[in-house]
Amino acid sequence: MTEPPIGKLDIEAAESLEKQYDTSLVTRDNGARLAQVLYYLAIAFAFYHMYTAGFGTPVDHTHMGIHLSGLFILIFAGMPLFRTRNTLEYRENTWWRWGNVPIYDWVFAAIGIMSALFLTLSWTGLTAFGLDVSEQALRQGDPHWLDLVFGTALIILVLEITRRSLGVILPTIIIVFILYALLGPYMPLQVLKHPGVDWRQFINNMYFPAEGIFGVTLWVVSTVVFHFVLFGVVAQRMGLGQFFIDNAMVVAGKYTGGPAKVSVVSSAFFGTISGSSIANTVSTGSLTIPNMKRLGYPGHFAGGVEAASSAGGQITPPIMGAASFLMAEFLEVPYTTIVIAAIVPASMHYIGVLSIVHFTAKRLNLQGYPKDQLPKFLKIWREGWYTVMPLIALLITLFSGYSPNMAAFMGLTFCIIVGFSSYQKPMTLILPAAMMTFILWRVSNGAFSPVIGSIFGGLLILSLMHKGQRHGIRALFDSFHVGVQYALAVGAACAAVGIVVGVINTTGIAFRLGFMVTTSARDMAEVLYAVIGWIPLEVFAQASIQQFLSLLLIAIACILMGAGLPTTALYIMLVSVAQPALSELGVPVLATHMFVLYYGVISEITPPVCASAYAAAGIAGANPFRTGVSAFSLGIGKLMVPMVFVYAPTMLIVIPEYFTWFSFVQVSLTCAIGIFAIATAVSGYFVAPLNAGWRFLMGFAGLMMVAPSWESDVAALGFAAPVILAQFRASRRSTQALAPADGEQP
Repeated sequence: MTEPPIGKLDIEAAESLEKQYDTSLVTRDNGARLAQVLYYLAIAFAFYHMYTAGFGTPVDHTHMGIHLSGLFILIFAGMPLFRTRNTLEYRENTWWRWGNVPIYDWVFAAIGIMSALFLTLSWTGLTAFGLDVSEQALRQGDPHWLDLVFGTALIILVLEITRRSLGVILPTIIIVFILYALLGPYMPLQVLKHPGVDWRQFINNMYFPAEGIFGVTLWVVSTVVFHFVLFGVVAQRMGLGQFFIDNAMVVAGKYTGGPAKVSVVSSAFFGTISGSSIANTVSTGSLTIPNMKRLGYPGHFAGGVEAASSAGGQITPPIMGAASFLMAEFLEVPYTTIVIAAIVPASMHYIGVLSIVHFTAKRLNLQGYPKDQLPKFLKIWREGWYTVMPLIALLITLFSGYSPNMAAFMGLTFCIIVGFSSYQKPMTLILPAAMMTFILWRVSNGAFSPVIGSIFGGLLILSLMHKGQRHGIRALFDSFHVGVQYALAVGAACAAVGIVVGVINTTGIAFRLGFMVTTSARDMAEVLYAVIGWIPLEVFAQASIQQFLSLLLIAIACILMGAGLPTTALYIMLVSVAQPALSELGVPVLATHMFVLYYGVISEITPPVCASAYAAAGIAGANPFRTGVSAFSLGIGKLMVPMVFVYAPTMLIVIPEYFTWFSFVQVSLTCAIGIFAIATAVSGYFVAPLNAGWRFLMGFAGLMMVAPSWESDVAALGFAAPVILAQFRASRRSTQALAPADGEQP
């Protein structure tokens, strides 16, 4: 049997490739000594978070201060003021530069640490060094001059680490929000004017906990998101990534257009453990894109398939992007509620990508892998079953009602046990013994039920029984180090976006902008209703038109702003505007949040700025813009499904007042059929080639079918019927033409 052409996942090569397209991973050469210090500091940073997830998190301002301190050290030491060849390459030590880090960066890091930890030091008062700082509760509303100094420094330095890790766009937007808070009385539009706040009050709101920098965004990233990023990296290095790819080969490799379908399925699998689109793209794309090109797919299409599939990672349960954890916190619901709500919408995205891939392969007559080149299902599971143990432990914890950070702790610990502990190495059994003690301790104090404790104990024993490869302690440390690198940018972004949340709460700008959206939509709806209001369908009523235009304006804002912002930051800013605007139109809160999240993620495959597509284009050797266009067209399902669950929240399952089994099945089934029909229009093929006219009709019929109403479904069937009849006639003629004539040998 020949080696499967999919090959083996080269994690180091994938990470190297990712650094070409994710600037947050590009760091300077610090030299051997400082690099080693920073390496072990990152390891300690990771283990601190893992320990707090399992054994209890310190009080919020202390924990967030420690998290910020780690960000300041690692970003200021690793990322230069400006990224140039000279600043990234190592230069010899001088009195003002040690480890290739200029003295001003060391000063910035030191001031950042002092600013982040000052609240902890002064929480109950501070009288040392001639200071007389009262306890924080007495300073609320009347900050001490030291609060003003450290609060100002913290705002500036948080913006700077965000700029260094993510670029200038996000800090610039945050500065605009700051200016709005300070200059409220001078705004040119009456609707935007507010009394304004002075700098003293601004620092009070931004620096003290509950809102601002020490608010919900930094809390979630430091207690949940960081841990899940670590889990994704460690699980992949432990072998789960390769296991996913091999299973995708078995599931999809033999069918028409096999390599492209393997790309879609493997990216969907990867999305369950990683919320990073670029990481998904380079991990699976480095293997699947060359195979797609070898089979006959154009390079831009191969790259587009991978980018569109990987962009689904942030909306694919159970581990979605950082924004999903923030959503759970904002809505004050269990994270599992968000996971359940995301299942059907995420599946619609992959249905769309798979359908377009299938019909394009049929049009190009591209076949799947030969049977002898596919891995054997039983062999894959016999050799790799143990790699899913950490994911099972994580899901059991999550769906048993425990917190996400406890779920991440269990998943991470099982990753380490599976990857590094073995009966053949008795010293490595210390960790599983400690884990068993932890489980028994949690059962004894009632934190785990006896049933859950027994399940975890059984998983623990199973995790030690496999014959797969074990790794050394260095590999463990390397995986934690990489995970910390991945988490730095999202940590900086969430700290900075806390300022935006503080400004929104202080000024009420969300309601002002929401009012502007609904007013603009109402004015446009009045004009449109005068033209099309005669149509006797509810969808053309003025209120329906206004709701649709409000959604359209918010969707456009998400896509445009998402061109330069990380999804998490975009979600936080725009959901604040969308919530008051859409609540007036009767849209459920969860549907509003999911709507903004989906259109924020779409921006990752929307030209001209689409990082995932650019990474895929680099692997495919294709034009980046053309690859982005292909990715956008392949992600058509993700573009439409948010509109569906806003109009028909039954698709989200978890909103009881809207959910019935009948409505859920009807809406989900017709949406899938509609996306399927649109896929034929995009690819230009159904059971035979489609001409331009038939493509238009199928596309319009698909849109009507996606719309959640019986009237539109019936209309869709009317538009699609002639196309379907013509297609089957064309297919029959083609079959007859290829059949042997009477008397001829077949």
